[in-house]
Amino acid sequence: MLDRDRMPRHVAIIMDGNGRWAKAHNVPRVLGHNAGMKAMKKIVDHSDKLGIEYLTVYAFSTENWKRSVEEVSGIFKLLVKYVQSDLKELIENNVRVNILGDYSAIPDDARASLEKTLRETHDNDGLKFNIAINYGSRDEMRRGISEICQMVKDGEIDPEDVTEEMIGAHLFTGHENIPDPEVIIRTSGEERLSNFLLWQSAYSEFVFVDDLWPDFTPARYEEALAIYQSRDRRFGGR
Repeated sequence: MLDRDRMPRHVAIIMDGNGRWAKAHNVPRVLGHNAGMKAMKKIVDHSDKLGIEYLTVYAFSTENWKRSVEEVSGIFKLLVKYVQSDLKELIENNVRVNILGDYSAIPDDARASLEKTLRETHDNDGLKFNIAINYGSRDEMRRGISEICQMVKDGEIDPEDVTEEMIGAHLFTGHENIPDPEVIIRTSGEERLSNFLLWQSAYSEFVFVDDLWPDFTPARYEEALAIYQSRDRRFGGR
């Protein structure tokens, strides 16, 4: 049973299984991503109802560019569709959207839609919905370390001044003061992080579920959160 008084502050989700869902239903992969987008909308809505402060979803990794041009194009067209159809609802529900990753590399129409969403939800103070797009944790750390190295080179700090807090502040999550996730959920039965929030997940709980992402319902979401709540988090202590 889910304890509403012990909800995690930040939930991160690796939305995996759209392609396998499409294959199982004998439909094009883009329809799997469309079904996944619908599932994401339900989870965003339910996170807001549960009082979760931060929700981060892994939408498109730096490695996903290796997929076919047709599939990549379809993913970004769906992103534009989602933003256009749901922006009003996001605003009405006081959701603030943030982007993690270098989204300057994505198609112009998708980038323009995202930038409009960022502008129009900027002042909202409800659920912080973080979408990881063209995101890779190793790239994130490389960028942050490069910024710190430049500070050392410019004489602003000494090497011994570098702290864990400083490194965290120079990550994409640090730019938005996003706390580390207490729990990371991955669907589809795979049990790995796939270059997602490597630094931030040092003390996260992992919950792996067999559901393919389009089949991941709010009820299954609550079951995953209940598993998190059953864990004894000691952070290295006894």
